[in-house]
Amino acid sequence: MADDLPTIAIWDPDEVTILVDRGTHPHDLIRELHAILTIDLGAPDIPGAGLCCFCGTRVDLPRDLALTPTAAGASTL
Repeated sequence: MADDLPTIAIWDPDEVTILVDRGTHPHDLIRELHAILTIDLGAPDIPGAGLCCFCGTRVDLPRDLALTPTAAGASTL
């Protein structure tokens, strides 16, 4: 489960909200969101497809986050 990961992003099922720590690098956030969606919620893990909801719908990130460059050599989803 994603419980073994650091608590950068916390899923709140009652509010359908994910709280993110300030200063979190976008790569770390995306990795943790991916784990929450695939491991905890059972979303499909399709390489290269980005983030998907457990219902199969694509999860679009806020434009500011999506345009942030990743670190050199970091994998993207």
